[in-house]
This record gives sequence, C-alpha cells and structure tokens, in this order.
Amino acid sequence: MRKYRIFALTVSISLLLDQLSKIYIDNNFALGESKRVINHFFHITYVRNPGAAFGILSDSAIRLPFFITISLLASLGILWYIQKIPSEKLWQQLALGLILSGALGNLIDRIRFGEVIDFLDAHWYNYHWPAFNVADSAICIGVTIMLICSWHEERQKKLQLTQT
Repeated sequence: MRKYRIFALTVSISLLLDQLSKIYIDNNFALGESKRVINHFFHITYVRNPGAAFGILSDSAIRLPFFITISLLASLGILWYIQKIPSEKLWQQLALGLILSGALGNLIDRIRFGEVIDFLDAHWYNYHWPAFNVADSAICIGVTIMLICSWHEERQKKLQLTQT
C-alpha cells in the first residue's frame, strides 16, 4: 500500500540521517568539542545526554529502563496508529514516520551507549538551548505536523457544521 511506502521511506531516510550524523560526530569530535558554524547562533558541539529533554532524569537509576520502555511503547503505538490512518492522509503518515524514526534513533543510542549523542547547539550569544540531534528534530517536526493536521481537521469539521 502507498501509505506504508511513504511511512517506511520516511522512517528509513530520517533514521539513516540520524545514525550517520551521530556516527560522524562520534568518530570526528572529542566529547565536549565544539565548532562554530554561525557566530553567536549555532555550533556543532559533541555532548552525551543520559536523560531526556533538558537532562530530565539524567541522574535517576531507572532512567535507562524507563526510556527504553517508553521508546518501545511509543514505537508500538505508532505502528498501531499508522494502520488506522486513511491512505490519503499523507501528511499524517509523514509525521508518524518522523516521530517513529526519532524514537528509534534515540533508542538505538540508549541501547548502544546508555545515553544519547547530541550535537546541534543553537544559542544566542551565551543563552543556549540544550543540544539536540536529528532524531529530536524529527520528533519535533513530526509532532508539529500532527498538531497542524489535527487543527486543520477540526477547522474543516466546524466549517462543515456551519454549512449544514
């Protein structure tokens, strides 16, 4: 089916980009090394994050089993949900592919290293956003697309109700 090809292609390409970028960083940067890309705005900085976003649960003894379990449950939920989406809803299929690839990309890191490789360092002078990676970006973009699709569907329903 067409939707599974789009979904699988999205997962494959995004996961490949995530893993290749992390392999490159791990092989070519020392931990903590930073290279300026755009002055006062963006660096490539090799860090490892044992926690979740903003280092949440980074010192917890249950963090690794917790994050692995959450990633696996989210992946199973996405695989279940993709079956429910009609084939004409291409944006939602793309979004779910991005979210799944991000979950799998960070899951691979947690299994391999016990933590996640991050390297995208956005900042404004000394005000830094926590470093992130391609998997994190895929999840954020996928969730944003899903929210926009949901908002659009609600708007369409309201328009249909007002026209009847």
